[in-house]
Amino acid sequence: MLNECMNIIFVGHVDHGKSTVIGRLLAETNALPKGKLEKIKSFCERNAKPFEYAFLLDALSDEQAQGITIDIARCFFKTSKRKYLILDAPGHIEFLKNFVTGATNAEAAFLIIDANEGIQENTTRHAYMLSLLGIKQIVILINKMDLMNYAQPVFDEIKSQVDSYLKKINVEPVGYIPVSGRQGDNIASLSNKTPWYLGPTTLETLDKFNMQLIDEKQPFRMHVQDVYKFTNSGDNRRIIVGQINSGTIRVGDKVIFHPTGKLSTIKTIEVFNAPPCFSARMNQSIGLTLHEQIYIKRGDVISILNQSEPMIASILKVSLFWLGKNPLKLGKIYWFKLGTSKTKVVVDRINHVLNTSSLEVIKDTTEIKANQVGECILKLFTPIAYDNVSVNIAMGRFVLVDRYDITGGGIIVDHIIDDKALLQKKLSSRNFKWLTSDISLEEREQLFNQKSKLILITGDCEAELRKKIALKLERHLFSLGKFVYFIGIGNVKHALETSDSSNLNLADENLRRFREVLNILLDTGLIIIATAAKISSEDLNLIKMTTSHDNIFTVWLSSNTNKTELSEDDILYFNISDSLDELLLKINNLLQTKQNETLYSR
Repeated sequence: MLNECMNIIFVGHVDHGKSTVIGRLLAETNALPKGKLEKIKSFCERNAKPFEYAFLLDALSDEQAQGITIDIARCFFKTSKRKYLILDAPGHIEFLKNFVTGATNAEAAFLIIDANEGIQENTTRHAYMLSLLGIKQIVILINKMDLMNYAQPVFDEIKSQVDSYLKKINVEPVGYIPVSGRQGDNIASLSNKTPWYLGPTTLETLDKFNMQLIDEKQPFRMHVQDVYKFTNSGDNRRIIVGQINSGTIRVGDKVIFHPTGKLSTIKTIEVFNAPPCFSARMNQSIGLTLHEQIYIKRGDVISILNQSEPMIASILKVSLFWLGKNPLKLGKIYWFKLGTSKTKVVVDRINHVLNTSSLEVIKDTTEIKANQVGECILKLFTPIAYDNVSVNIAMGRFVLVDRYDITGGGIIVDHIIDDKALLQKKLSSRNFKWLTSDISLEEREQLFNQKSKLILITGDCEAELRKKIALKLERHLFSLGKFVYFIGIGNVKHALETSDSSNLNLADENLRRFREVLNILLDTGLIIIATAAKISSEDLNLIKMTTSHDNIFTVWLSSNTNKTELSEDDILYFNISDSLDELLLKINNLLQTKQNETLYSR
């Protein structure tokens, strides 16, 4: 049992004594490094400060000076049953983001309440957010009972108030313990000052928490973190790396990559600095190699064939908390991250905002302010794979990023079926049935000395100009010895035209066929130059979904580069007032430097 390590977080309003309780727990159980206690006491004497057990945790100088916890303090601790990682979360509202960081890694929590002050704003906020993050094992420590002469009526009154609030948010606490962190009452041993309390001590309660069990029958999930290649050392393997979120995987298992639906078989399971193994399970960081080489990327989710699969969606109903300095705005675009999956997202609707203290519901609002909780509808630019939080909490948690800052997070409550999700389902079915060549895309790229890419030339200019640019660019790359091919949407339209088109939306069907042809051509390792009129952001997203390809450059040709449906991240703008040769030179130069990677060579 001692090999087990459980993550426990201590939370509560500022100055309610979290760090003191933890410090006392460490001191009472002789878990401190040798000389640590004496060092802190000596420091306090030299600086004429009263000794606080909290100083054993508050390592930052600002924290000791102000007597508050700013960052998440971490310490290891063990009992005869198992090891623990103790997380001391900050109580100040300004550091709520630090609290969330610690809580997402915890399996159980102690919520500390000052017996003198009672329930405060952050008491209810922290309780609600623990519930939102899926932490079910919560114990309430009513601290500083020494200040209230260990009076049972004080304890009972606070217990009644907390019980009333927790029932409203569907949280059933494991228990309530009257304690004094400063005096050590009911921390490691029962106190004779609270003869009316006959329950377990804080230390005993720790060992009664249940760890998240490693269930081999739980469906396998692993987010792809990256794909490693060590070609410089003569190793031609493509190693798919990540941490197993749930379940077990074995050599020979057939696996599906979501949301694309691509299928392959596990060839080997690699572990860092150790021989390959036959199987791996939850929480292990591993590398996988495949028998059938397919194109996958960071953010894909792996499941095992014939096990329950994750849900695929692009419109999500979510419950989220907001931490940003600026409010979350209706219609604003953010980044959505779940595991290693990442896509742009727009806030489509705010159903309501919740006051976590009073549980008052505020409707008809267009924003969520800092430290508020809300229920929203989010529209993702590309579909993601997720699980219900009741089944797999980590596969249902997400964060929102504004520019470079994590500004919010929450859980997925449900999803709404839309055309994009239906298309992804069809594409997954297509990929599942696809007959894969024994020659991988990487092998073709290595032989051709180039990366497979799509250069999509579009805009509101004349079709003839798009074609001229495309053909000259094709000739230029061909003269450099590159394997390149031009195709226009008109080629696809005329080549695959059906005699019975009465039931088809021809514009949509032509775009669908165009996307499928591009998908086939990109798998050959070629550089594809394609032309189409006025491709929209939605069209471009559908092309990316259909091809599952990252290396797509879009060139917009127009007399007015300010008028386009495409965002700046998606496009290279060019004004047709430039000469044909000038346009070609600019396109050529930008394509070689875009995203700091070369168009032509590997």
